[in-house]
This record gives sequence, structure tokens and C-alpha cells, in this order.
Amino acid sequence: MKIGFIGVGNMASAIIKEFVRSGVVAPDAVYLFNRTPAKAEAVARSVGGVVVESASEVIAISDVVMLGVKPDGIKQVIEANLEVLKEKRPVIVSMAAGVSLEAMAGYLEDESLELLRIMPNINVGIGQGATAVCATTGTSQVTLTAIVDLFEAVGKAWVLPEEDFTTFAALAGSSPAFVYLFIDSLARAGVKHGLPKKMSTEMAAQAVLGSASLLLETGEEPWQLIDQVCSPGGTTIAGLVALEDRAFMATVIKGIDETINREHELSEKP
Repeated sequence: MKIGFIGVGNMASAIIKEFVRSGVVAPDAVYLFNRTPAKAEAVARSVGGVVVESASEVIAISDVVMLGVKPDGIKQVIEANLEVLKEKRPVIVSMAAGVSLEAMAGYLEDESLELLRIMPNINVGIGQGATAVCATTGTSQVTLTAIVDLFEAVGKAWVLPEEDFTTFAALAGSSPAFVYLFIDSLARAGVKHGLPKKMSTEMAAQAVLGSASLLLETGEEPWQLIDQVCSPGGTTIAGLVALEDRAFMATVIKGIDETINREHELSEKP
């Protein structure tokens, strides 16, 4: 499979790096084009890939074309390369936030072209990404499965209805910032009680990493694992009650609510 990238910003670069590192795609099967050639060349030197001279060349070579341009550039890229897209008929995968499948299908003027949207999060850069995938009705199940498998190689991927992308963006895209805040808060508590900040941060981060891994590995509900840690009359339950006394769960949910509300506000702006 030959995969082309039009636009190689931070997210696209992270995806390329992990595709190559995981072995899911060979470096010489990844084709890169960026408006600033030096940026594409830097990515090729550091993570692999073959730099080409134009977006149309990427399309002409590739079986899958990843659109890594900013949302306001999607229409321009598609319309400028419409002829070669219709001739080559690659699978088109957009990672642009806020540009719907319906809008892109309208730019393409051909409902039979296979078209998907993805929404990866920052952790894709270390092979621990969370990616949402949706596709037009004209996209085959074989193609949808192939794209999901690509992103399963660099983390976890879920097929979601497009209307759920906003919720996913808050739950998996924005939430790493919330997790970092939680880790930093734990670390500062460690500092308050005498530990060096760097050591305290490492301890907190390892605890979060291990806890998440255990949850995914066991398949148990979070409360089942909470009960395993909380001894009757013990220290953990005392801390847990203190957090809930200050509406810890409700506060986290409110944070997700506000993230989603802000996304709706932004999407309504002209």
C-alpha cells in the first residue's frame, strides 16, 4: 500500500513516524508534499518518506491520500486536484477538524470516491493514539477496515458516526490536557509533602500509566478496580471520599461538557 500525505504538520508527522516505526508501511511507500518543501524534507529525513513536488503527484502515486492541511485549505486542495483525484481514484482520508464528509463529497463532485474522516489524538506520536474513523456510504467495508487497521497499529481506533466526533474530540482529543493537569496536581501534592518535583511527577505519571493499562488489560469497570484498592476504613477510601466531597466526578464531567459546548460555539461562527 502506498500512502501519500498532503500537508505534513505536527499530527501528520506523528502519524508518519508511527506508521514507519510500527512497520505497517515501508518508508519508501510514504509520499510527502508540503507547501513549504523544507518541512517535508525534514520529516523525510527524521521519520522516513519520499518527498514529491506537488499534491497532484502524491495523488497520482498513492493508493491512500491523507489530507493533513488546515480545515480552510481542504476545499482548495480538493478542487485544485479534482481531475487527478477522479482519474486515480485513491482512498481519501481527511484529518481536518470541522470539515464534514458531506462538505468534502460536495467538493469532489463524485459520490463514488471512497472518502473518510479521522480524528487522532496527540498520543498517536508514541503509538498510543486514540483515533475516531467515519466514512461515506460509498466507502467499502474493506476500505474502512483497512484504515481502522492502520490506526490500530498506532494505538486504538473506533468507527463512530460523524455526529459523535465532537464528543470524541472532547473525550479523547482534549482530555490528555486534563490528564496532564491531574498528574501535575498529584506531583505538587508530593512536593507539598517533601518529594522533589521531578521524582514526584514521574511517580504520578507511572501510576496513571499503570492504572490505565490495567483497566484496559483486565476489561473491568473502573469502580471494580477502585474497590480493589480501597480497604475498609483505610487511607485510599478517605482520600476518595474527600475528592467526591468536592464533586471530583461532576467537575470532570463539567469539563467535558464545556469543551463540547465551546466546539459548538466555534462551529456556529461564520
